[in-house]
Amino acid sequence: MNRIFLKIFSVAVILTAILYRLPAQDTRAYEARVASLEKEIAILDRQISDNAVQSRNLLSDLTLIRKQISNRKELIRAADRQIRVYSDGIYSAQRQINRLQERVDTLTAHYARLVRSAYKNRDAKIWYMYILASDNLGQAFRRYGYFKNLAAGMKAQALKIDEAKAELGAEKARLQKLKSETESVKRQRTKELSSLQTDENKAEVMVGRLRQDKRKYQKELASKKKQVDALNKEIERLVQEAMRAAEAKGGEKPQIDYKLASEFSKNKGKLPWPAEGPVVEGFGQRYHPVFTRLKLPFSNGIDIALSPGTSVYAVFDGVVKQIVVMPGYNICVLVQHGNYFSFYCKLQSAAVKAGDKVKTGQKIGTVDTINGETRLHFQIWQGQNPQNPELWLRRK
Repeated sequence: MNRIFLKIFSVAVILTAILYRLPAQDTRAYEARVASLEKEIAILDRQISDNAVQSRNLLSDLTLIRKQISNRKELIRAADRQIRVYSDGIYSAQRQINRLQERVDTLTAHYARLVRSAYKNRDAKIWYMYILASDNLGQAFRRYGYFKNLAAGMKAQALKIDEAKAELGAEKARLQKLKSETESVKRQRTKELSSLQTDENKAEVMVGRLRQDKRKYQKELASKKKQVDALNKEIERLVQEAMRAAEAKGGEKPQIDYKLASEFSKNKGKLPWPAEGPVVEGFGQRYHPVFTRLKLPFSNGIDIALSPGTSVYAVFDGVVKQIVVMPGYNICVLVQHGNYFSFYCKLQSAAVKAGDKVKTGQKIGTVDTINGETRLHFQIWQGQNPQNPELWLRRK
């Protein structure tokens, strides 16, 4: 029976410890995600502000503001989740406080009984007479033990009460902290809701202005499509050129490092980001946010909004195959990882040269600001097939 009790007690202690740790773990994850989202919002804020000053194209502004709206909505969802976590923690803490208060009350009542008993027998002469009046030596020892245990019991009971009160005080402090943190998150949520409303109003204004200027935008779109097509053809050419080494015959030595390619493949979903910032243009076929039947140029990569002067880093070990300059994309660096390739575009300067071996996290260059937009264009290819980079990069 004692063993069963001890097992049940141990499980209860472990479960209580886990429940106390969970809010702390959730809080750390929440704080890390909030910090990341707020950093992205700050980058977007700056670019939107810069575009407004320089009167850049409205589509770019709308893309940025909608990404900002998306981030604010995620912040609000994160706040809602965290408030629920805190609410569960507050409920748990209150229940624990109630249990501890009951324990303190029980211990105090028991201690009061001990005190009353000690008071009745407070005269030492009565103790001695009571012991001396024993019928035999065994009874005398038992009576002596009673008085001795009474004093020890009072001391132990007082210690238990002090410990229970200390635990109760700590739990009350934890409860107060949880309530304070909950209020802080609620205030942040209210602030984000207000900012979200402001951003959505801005987006509506931009949509209205775009609808009034469809012809102008179509001209800009045609120019952009030429730049994208030129970039895609150049990347295809560079990749094909690099892949021909795999078909080397005779005495020629193949130049494809398939061991490196295997390592690259194993890291799908784990690659570090080339730079920290929000993805403002995704991979694949996209459509105009206002003229929804109008196709935008197909994107073989993603665009990451960054602060001016941000460094760009290699996502994996490899060899720099080519550095080219393309209209609308400035400096572009192609890095080969066996039969995989990573491509870094819209750089102001390159920190590497063709033929250099690079390591994961090594600086490739510095991002450029082109037509008021500070963005890194990033692609990943497997052989001659473009991949969605967001499936290869580590989740934020």
